[in-house]
Amino acid sequence: MEKKKSKMEELLLKNWSFPILLALLCAGVWGGTHMLYVHGSGMFNDLLAAQMFVSADSAGDFMTLGLFGLGYLIARMLEGPLVGVLDIGGSVATGVGLGLPSLCLAFGFTLPVENFAVALIFGGVIGYALGALIIVMKNSMKEGVTASGANIMMGAGNALGSYLGPLVILSACNYSIGAGLGALVGAVLFYKFDKPITGGAILGSMILGLIF
Repeated sequence: MEKKKSKMEELLLKNWSFPILLALLCAGVWGGTHMLYVHGSGMFNDLLAAQMFVSADSAGDFMTLGLFGLGYLIARMLEGPLVGVLDIGGSVATGVGLGLPSLCLAFGFTLPVENFAVALIFGGVIGYALGALIIVMKNSMKEGVTASGANIMMGAGNALGSYLGPLVILSACNYSIGAGLGALVGAVLFYKFDKPITGGAILGSMILGLIF
């Protein structure tokens, strides 16, 4: 069993596997953006980003949002090869999932956002291209400049979630007494063990919400 795990780790640390993993990730994120645009829910992003997309859709102005997301993507792309880590929040969720689809819509290129199959293919191609570019940038660094393996990290810089705990508790209380009690107990337990209270509130409200 340990031998298989070691082979898997070796496989994941290969340079050629990184673009493939990033392609799958970006395909899923772009597909989530399609679901929000067409069906009104499903975006793989934080609440603020999803609301920004909905507001841009209502106002008919995707250009500003597209440039905002593109800025995040460029910054994380430059940072990724240097630190050896690609932050999902800035590069994939905001850049690929929010910025690039918004630019497509701003220029009237709606097919990759409106059609689910095309959205998956389009997101996958973009993800693979970004992954390959990161590997090229990483390998082209001058001698003496150290960089870790190309990895993917979730949640870097996403400190906004830590402030959502009280909001989750209030929302759960508004839904039902059981869900509210579960959110409160979960938040207290997670706080006691030095974990983000948002996760505890969500899990607690789901568990007791199902029972009551």
